[in-house]
Amino acid sequence: MTQTAFLAACRDAIGAAHVLTDPHDTAPYITDWRRRYTGAACAVLCPATSAEVAALVTLAAEHRIALVPQGGNTGLAGGATPDASGAQAVISLRRLNRVRDIDPHNNTITVEAGVILAEVQKHAEAAGRLFPLSLAAEGSCTIGGNLSTNAGGTGVLRYGNTRELCLGLEVVTPQGELWDGLRGLRKDNTGYDLRDLFIGAEGTLGIITAAVLKLHPQPAARVTALAALASPHAALDFLALTQSIAGPLLTGFELMSDFCLRLVGRHFEQMRYPFAEPHAQIVLLELSDSESEAHARTLFEHLMETALERGLVEDAVVAENLAQSRAFWNLREHIPLAQAEEGLNIKHDIAVPISRIGHFIEATDAAIGEAAPGARMVTFGHLGDGNLHYNVQAPEGVDAKAFLNEYQSPINRIVYDSVHAHRGSISAEHGLGQLKIDEAAHYKQDVEVRMMRVLKQAFDPLNLMNPGKVLR
Repeated sequence: MTQTAFLAACRDAIGAAHVLTDPHDTAPYITDWRRRYTGAACAVLCPATSAEVAALVTLAAEHRIALVPQGGNTGLAGGATPDASGAQAVISLRRLNRVRDIDPHNNTITVEAGVILAEVQKHAEAAGRLFPLSLAAEGSCTIGGNLSTNAGGTGVLRYGNTRELCLGLEVVTPQGELWDGLRGLRKDNTGYDLRDLFIGAEGTLGIITAAVLKLHPQPAARVTALAALASPHAALDFLALTQSIAGPLLTGFELMSDFCLRLVGRHFEQMRYPFAEPHAQIVLLELSDSESEAHARTLFEHLMETALERGLVEDAVVAENLAQSRAFWNLREHIPLAQAEEGLNIKHDIAVPISRIGHFIEATDAAIGEAAPGARMVTFGHLGDGNLHYNVQAPEGVDAKAFLNEYQSPINRIVYDSVHAHRGSISAEHGLGQLKIDEAAHYKQDVEVRMMRVLKQAFDPLNLMNPGKVLR
């Protein structure tokens, strides 16, 4: 009866056409992007304004209906998927898709939560600015989801995570109140930083409906290169050299193991291995120069000459044009796709202090090799900010599903124990969702978990905001 009354009130609030209950209509919203989780929902609610979101949240509180906020449904940790009870409602933010304002002098853009990331990039470019957040799902992920998981991507080294790119939020609280924090200020010392509490909270403290985002000047030129190295330790030394020579011009520094690129070549024949000889590690690096392409290339040449002289780099190739630069990035971006083509695999999105990456890879590779002989390591990621996608593929010729059934739990424990030993994080940019909720509680200090629970209870005492995610 309560659920029926709730749905009737929702239809009155936002229109019957935007309250989806037919299984055919709700199906795209109840399974996560990786098809790891499939839940059930009493309805999918599709508001078009912040006021409508607030009205729905108020109704949910009155009728004690839990809400699962969802953006583009591209998350990798099951954070936007309802449970199997059928008692929760998904609240989709996709219709909140307006760009409200662009302020070139303040270098900001104000957008609603359902705006696609690629659209923010396009609007910024049209205004002669850069919105630097870039990741594989940018054509379908939404800003609300990016903020809720504090997404990273390839530009973190220079521009920071999504948190660093946000100046203000508009949020609907669990009580249905609308907080307008869209001030666009770079300095505001007037108390607790409420904005940062909601960023990365995965909708467990409230629902982000809009944001003021930072813009940057468009670079005059970008220069991209691939460098071949003997080890992750050499890559770290090369990173230090690059930072000393290029400074803030360095915007991308991606590490890829030899096996990563072999895997791409196996499943995408047009993407050839970029060097004549095999190399243990490949770095994709990019400089963004505000002066000119000539200036950037001169700097690049000096960097590569110095790196070769010091024996840090074994070989290198610099993109000669935009098409070749795009081809280099395609190699990096096709690694997850090649993994999927190769079969099921065990994924880890982890972070360790940059200085410890080499030791982490060596120690963890050895431990996994001993526990699961023949396992193939697919190691790649954002070396410049310490974020690795440390993935494990089944041995050649071994059934991938059987391998996961036997080894996923012990391999996860090996990886997470090693991350913890190196003072890292088991989730760098994908969030906890429901995938890592127990592991996070295991590795966090008790005082951390208690503080998080106090915040959750204070903001959401009825536990109606995305329950079962981040915290139990």
